[in-house]
Amino acid sequence: MARPEKPLDPGTGPVAQFADGLRCLRREARLSYRALAQRSSYSPATLSQAAAGEKLPSLAVTLAYVQACGAGTDLAGWEARWHQAEQAVRRALASVRTGTEADAPAPYRGLARYEPTDSALFFGRSRLTDQLLALVGRERVSVVIGPSGSGKSSLLRAGLLPRLQHPGPTDTSGLRPAGLRICTPGSRPVSRHGALFVPRESEAAGAAERTGDDTVLVIDQFEEVFTLCSDVDEREAFVGLVLAARERGSRLRVVLGVRADFYSHCLRHPGLTEVLREAALPVGPMSTDELRQAITKPAVAHGLVVERALTARLVADVSAEPGGLPLMSHALLETWRHRTGRTLTLEAYEATGALDGAVAKTAETLYASLDDRQALLVRRVLLRLITPGDGAPDTRRPTPRSELDFGHPEEISAVLEQLVRARLITLDDGHIDLAHETLIRAWPRLNSWIAQDRERLQLHRQLSDAARTWQQLGRTTSELWRGARLDAARAVFAPPSRQADLTPAESAFLHAALRERRHATLRTRAQAVAVGLLVGLTLLASALALRHHPADRNERLRTTARELAHTADSLRPSDPALSARLGLAAWSIADLPETRAALLAIGAPPTRLTTPFTPAARAAELCGRDGVALTREEWQQYIPSAPYQPPCPGAAGRGPTPDP
Repeated sequence: MARPEKPLDPGTGPVAQFADGLRCLRREARLSYRALAQRSSYSPATLSQAAAGEKLPSLAVTLAYVQACGAGTDLAGWEARWHQAEQAVRRALASVRTGTEADAPAPYRGLARYEPTDSALFFGRSRLTDQLLALVGRERVSVVIGPSGSGKSSLLRAGLLPRLQHPGPTDTSGLRPAGLRICTPGSRPVSRHGALFVPRESEAAGAAERTGDDTVLVIDQFEEVFTLCSDVDEREAFVGLVLAARERGSRLRVVLGVRADFYSHCLRHPGLTEVLREAALPVGPMSTDELRQAITKPAVAHGLVVERALTARLVADVSAEPGGLPLMSHALLETWRHRTGRTLTLEAYEATGALDGAVAKTAETLYASLDDRQALLVRRVLLRLITPGDGAPDTRRPTPRSELDFGHPEEISAVLEQLVRARLITLDDGHIDLAHETLIRAWPRLNSWIAQDRERLQLHRQLSDAARTWQQLGRTTSELWRGARLDAARAVFAPPSRQADLTPAESAFLHAALRERRHATLRTRAQAVAVGLLVGLTLLASALALRHHPADRNERLRTTARELAHTADSLRPSDPALSARLGLAAWSIADLPETRAALLAIGAPPTRLTTPFTPAARAAELCGRDGVALTREEWQQYIPSAPYQPPCPGAAGRGPTPDP
């Protein structure tokens, strides 16, 4: 006789609740574990352990248990329940370990780059660091170039900078820099970083050319000059500052880090082309031995052990994944968080999603824990951190914290805290950034968001930059959008659902542009009305004068025609239609040099002429357009002092003349 199962309280956690569901399923089927074993490929002990409530069973055991109980039609429902329970267990485990992680620093950086303070954990790139050190000692401007995920930023920050700061006994480069500086260009590279190109007086004091007097400036993610800086003049000025360091008296050495995707962008500039030809260091994949060092040595430095099976699996996975170093670091970080004692195991690695799925699993686990409002804010925040490529790859976009003022401050802060805790974003000096561009391609949900909103995102990036410039220049009217760009922004962001995507500064910029357009329209209309009144009063005065002085009637008509021609010229830029009507009327009143010029200036002349292009031919052509010539009623309204002239004069080469 089988022993009864231990009592189980479903309220003690997700594992107990899941086990209780399995027990209920077996009781309804009225089957023993021995009978379940006969219906499945698992032993009675394994099936009994699945419903014990001590740990969550595997998905395969769960589905076999359910099918043996006769509930095979609900396998999809039980699979969904298992995934929910598994996520709940993972969140609970992460929250328990959050307090201990502060006491036990992680040996891996995840998606984040290695900083100079992480040099003790930076392994596998000693050979490349030596080559870079020699290159910087030889060339005043050098370039580190490689694909996304190859470790360029970590090489510059955790490899080069510490070696420059603390040269080793085997260092033969001769570099003894007087100063070390580092920056990323951003949207305003000259405004923000121009001062970094000026050496201190002590550095420039020596007359002799000594390597030790130079300042070394590292410009990481140099591709931001092309992706974030929309001002062509500022971009050229920044490149000019970089190339000026090649002069022997500059007292400066510049090291650029560039993504290989933007190699062609650099080749468009002759000076950068020369640097790439003479002083470029390509960052390729790590060798097998270098990968082993990057996997095992950080763990050893923290007193941990990496299973040989895990090391072999990671080496194989990363070797088959171009740009997979951030993925490897993140997978190792997650494996460390789910380690068993002091050992990082292959089982934990696979449970976290392995190389291809670890990032997506981390992101999806976070996303599944959010309510609807938080999930919407996460989408808006992450899309703010993306620069969608236009004929180029999508890139990350470091964003000021102030640009996230599109929701309640407490809600935004809570969402950012969760993203930081999941190591998906970083906060640095008031700016927010993706932990790595790998997140764009490694998380399918984020990738689909970008694909759905690509055109809107491109317009939104332009709107954000324009609003920032408008604010910096004191909200000048000249910086406001007009024409097609304003029409596009109004169409995209006018719906209430899209207005929530805008910050107060962006919303103020868009409203100011629309308000200025309305004012400009009103001014144009008022100007047209004023001109019409002026013309009417002028013609009325002329008519009254002609009535009292018949001898001067022809001269008055000529004066009226000249005034109409002048008015037509002044209205041509703002109201071409009214200008055309008045110009034709002026020539109809009197054929004068001024009226001919006004008539011939209406529109572009024909490209091919079979007859001389006379005012009469022009008038005949214009009269063929609907609404160009004044009708009799309009003539009487605007020019009552002059006799009405038909819209289409004769083809004699001369227009109408005033009546005697």
